[in-house]
Amino acid sequence: MSFVLVVRMKTEQGNEERAAAVARELAEASRAEPGCKAYVPCVDAEDPSSILIFEEYADKAAFEEHGATEHFQRLALGELFPLMESRERVFYETL
Repeated sequence: MSFVLVVRMKTEQGNEERAAAVARELAEASRAEPGCKAYVPCVDAEDPSSILIFEEYADKAAFEEHGATEHFQRLALGELFPLMESRERVFYETL
């Protein structure tokens, strides 16, 4: 059973391009983690300020390891999250 996280974010006005660039960089680094099965950032086709990130990990431990990585600390916490006006997370397990 995999551990899945879906994150929905809304960027502050004027930060759409920077947020998308950081999300792409974070995805590339995250996909290299041994426990990461998928890391897919998406932007709303009609609203570039709305970003969705689909993350799938081998298990909850792999997800927790992801949160401790240098690239997550630097890119997500240091760069991406400060550009957001809102963020919502929903956790799932695959069937």
